[in-house]
Amino acid sequence: MAVVILQGCYSFTGSSLSPETQTILIRDFPNNAALMNPNLAQQFSTDIQNRFLQRTTLKGAAENPDILIEGEITDYAITPTTISSAVNAPGGNIQAAQNKLTITVKVHYENKIEPEKSFDRTYSDEAVFSSDLDINAIEASQVKVVNERIINKIFNDIVANW
Repeated sequence: MAVVILQGCYSFTGSSLSPETQTILIRDFPNNAALMNPNLAQQFSTDIQNRFLQRTTLKGAAENPDILIEGEITDYAITPTTISSAVNAPGGNIQAAQNKLTITVKVHYENKIEPEKSFDRTYSDEAVFSSDLDINAIEASQVKVVNERIINKIFNDIVANW
């Protein structure tokens, strides 16, 4: 019985959001990065919308929301991070030992209830993986990891205000 009472009392909205803040609109984040990942924009947009709607008491709104979140994916890059070379290789062949996936997202946050909390920020994160792995086979899982980290940062800055 005590568990039920505790569950009923728990709410993540013991956060920095004002109790008057009731609605949210999260627009789709277009992918404007030079390197295109065809699934990135839809995946990021869906994941950030789900995070706010599932982990807060905010309700989705099509117009005139208390909170507006919008932005764009500005960078998507896969670059070598650690170089290794074969010691006895003719011509000293150099190859990447690790690659890094980096995603950067520009966010516009508007809080109509508490306008002083509104902001424009850029978020970026990365995942490092072995160059021995086929990027086509692991790209989706690496994108998911990086998206999750970026969304955590955005969510914490808006809801937890840590």
